[in-house]
Amino acid sequence: MNNLFDCAIIGGGPAGLNAALVLGRARRNTILFDNDNPRNAVTQESHGFITRDGIKPHEFREIAHRDISKYPSVIHKKKEIFSITKKEQLFELVTSDKELYQSKTIIISTGLKDVLPDIENIVDYYGKSLFNCPYCDGWELRDKPLVVIIEEQTQGFHFIQTVYNWSKDLIVCTNGKSILNAEQKRLIQNNGIKIIENKIKNFIGKDGQMEKIYFESGDNIIRKGGFVLPQPIQASDFAKKLGCEYNSLGGISVDFYGRTNIQGVYAAGDASVFAPAQLIIAAAEGLKAAAGVNRDLIQKEFLE
Repeated sequence: MNNLFDCAIIGGGPAGLNAALVLGRARRNTILFDNDNPRNAVTQESHGFITRDGIKPHEFREIAHRDISKYPSVIHKKKEIFSITKKEQLFELVTSDKELYQSKTIIISTGLKDVLPDIENIVDYYGKSLFNCPYCDGWELRDKPLVVIIEEQTQGFHFIQTVYNWSKDLIVCTNGKSILNAEQKRLIQNNGIKIIENKIKNFIGKDGQMEKIYFESGDNIIRKGGFVLPQPIQASDFAKKLGCEYNSLGGISVDFYGRTNIQGVYAAGDASVFAPAQLIIAAAEGLKAAAGVNRDLIQKEFLE
C-alpha cells in the first residue's frame, strides 16, 4: 500500500467523517485515523441534526462509514496516531504500533475531552440523566425537577439561564464554591431558583437515573436529572506540538476553511469550535476543512 496521501484526517467523529466524505468525492487520496473513543460515547441519542434527530451515536458512525466506503480513494484505519512531525513539505504520522504514513496535509479533528467536577459517582449518571448540553437533551428533561451544577462564573451564569428555558423547577449547585456575585444571585433567586453552595457528596438513583443528591453537610435534595458544565480540554496535543495558535476559549484558531497558522494543517469540529458543541456544526466544519484542503492542493498543483 502507498503510504503517501493527499490528506490524513486524525479523528473519526462527525467532523472527521464528513471531511473524509467530501475529500473522497473530490477524488483525493485520504486516510482517516480513528481510535474509536468518541467524546459522545456516553450519549444515548444525538439531537439537533435534521433527518438524524434521536440517532444513536454508534448508528450515526455506521451510516457514515457506509457512505464513505463508496469512495475508493478513502482508507479508514482503526489506529491511534502517536506522533506527527512536519518534514519539508510533508507530514509524517506514526501510529501507536509504529506504522509510518506520509501526507501532504492533515486535518486535526480529535475533538475535546470533558473534565467533570470532582464528585464521587458523577460518571455513573453522566450521559444518562446528567448532561452538558441543554440543546441536545433539554427536551427530554423538560419540566422535570432539575439540578444545574456549575463551578465557573462567566459561562455558568448563562448556563443557568439557558437551562431555565426547559424547566422552571431548578436548583443550582456550585459544589462548595462561591462563584456567583451578588447581582447574579439576586437575578437567579428572583426567578425562583434555589442556590446551594455546599459540596456535593454523591448521587443516588438506579441505572444512571438520578433520584437524589447528597451533600457533605448531610442534607439531600430530590432531583430527576440535570445539567453540568464540565471543563473541556483538547483531546490531543498535536496542534500544539505543530505550533498552531489557539483562540481565547482554547480552541485551535482557524479561518473559514479550517486553515491554521501552520501551512498544511487544518482543524475541524470541537477541536476548533468549542461551543456550541453540536453534531451538525462539527460535520459542517469538517466539510469546510475538506474544501480548504482541496482548494489549496489545487492551487499548488497549478503552480507546479
